[in-house]
Amino acid sequence: MKHQHTVAANPDIGAGITTTSESASRHNVTNADLYRAAWAASLGSALEYYDFALYNLASALIFGPLFFPSSDPAMGLIASFGAYFLGFAIRPVGGIVFGALGDRYGRKFVLTATILLMGIASTMIGVLPTYASAGIWAPILLVGCRLLQGLGAGAEQAGAAVLMAEYAPAKRRGYFAALPFMGVLLGTVMAAAIYFALVRVDDLSQSWLWRVPFLLSVVIIAIAIWIRLRLKESPSFSKLEARQQVKDSPLTHLMRHSKPMVLKVIGLRMAENGGSSIYQSLAISYIATATGLKGQIGPVALLLAGASGAVIIPLAGVLSDRFGRVPVYRAFALYQLLLAFPTWWVLSLGNPGASIAMLCVALAGVWGMFATQGALLPELFGAQHRYAGVAVGRELSAVVAGGVAPLIGASIIAWTTSHWGGRDGTILAWIPLAAYVVILSVIGVVTTFYLPETRGRDLDDLEDAGVVEPGNR
Repeated sequence: MKHQHTVAANPDIGAGITTTSESASRHNVTNADLYRAAWAASLGSALEYYDFALYNLASALIFGPLFFPSSDPAMGLIASFGAYFLGFAIRPVGGIVFGALGDRYGRKFVLTATILLMGIASTMIGVLPTYASAGIWAPILLVGCRLLQGLGAGAEQAGAAVLMAEYAPAKRRGYFAALPFMGVLLGTVMAAAIYFALVRVDDLSQSWLWRVPFLLSVVIIAIAIWIRLRLKESPSFSKLEARQQVKDSPLTHLMRHSKPMVLKVIGLRMAENGGSSIYQSLAISYIATATGLKGQIGPVALLLAGASGAVIIPLAGVLSDRFGRVPVYRAFALYQLLLAFPTWWVLSLGNPGASIAMLCVALAGVWGMFATQGALLPELFGAQHRYAGVAVGRELSAVVAGGVAPLIGASIIAWTTSHWGGRDGTILAWIPLAAYVVILSVIGVVTTFYLPETRGRDLDDLEDAGVVEPGNR
């Protein structure tokens, strides 16, 4: 199938108008094309979050003694999460570079490049020497692989969201744009399932088995690349090319016209990305170090939370099609805010069943916000800088919210341990940790009041989402 376009003599003609032939080209996207795009986006998301969930779990459970040995376990944990943070710190660079390339050369090209980069970096972690055999080079090499992961991930999820939103029919865009985030669950569940099996080993850090999950990344790479190479370019980008409206410098165009919108994306994601990192990484470390619940508790919690997310993510997409992106996002952010203190109090009790159940309940807010973003973020930006806008906004927030959160949280645990009296002080860390989640959630809630409603927006429009029309909110 070829997309048929009418090329305007003046490239600015039709900037916000969809011509008859252009509208037809979107309708010519078949169901096979639509679901192939969903699979292509989902598998890339699966690899990204498989890699990051692996690293989250490894940082919490084994990377300390393997790569950052220390007589003080708390310091080893901080060093491990420091390397975790560097992967987030580099993501905006990946978002800037690959986001601009996605608006210049197309979504398909960049999505193929990013998945290769992430997969190679993750596989390399599986063959790294440890500190015991390579000394200081071991953490240096680990950080290097982590930085490569971050570069690729900096544009992967943004590209998946943009691609799916541009493929999807407007009336069901929320649902279809949420589907790639099922890949997030797939990757998280795969990583948790593998670690669930591996933690049965008495001392995993002393076994070669910790390498296996990272080496398995190569399987996901092969499948995802095969699907992406068969994918057609998104209809919106094809139209930009046909109308000769592709910008030579999409990033410059973005910074000139869309800085306020980028800041709003950052504000939105403080709640979702911060909450995700805290509950999927830091909380697992907390229940292991503060309450002594080690072994299979963390992986089991992520497995069950992933199962609940398989229901919540498509439901949130459907709700956003029915009630709008902004009110649905706000509702899930409020949910996370209200549950912050109850969640951390339950985690502090050291009850295995209650801790697992509460992590599942708490992550429902993260899944709901995450799914709603699938359509919301691409709809906020104009077609000429949409990829760059989503990538830059997402990844700057990933540093200040997701990357910093576990590091701050580990520092809070270390501080309360030393200032509030040993193990009792460690347990009491739940109070400032809950307050931290509240602060991040409040930022997300407040940001929603400064956003226009975007449901049903024409994604061929070159302008960012603007003033809300009466009755649209």
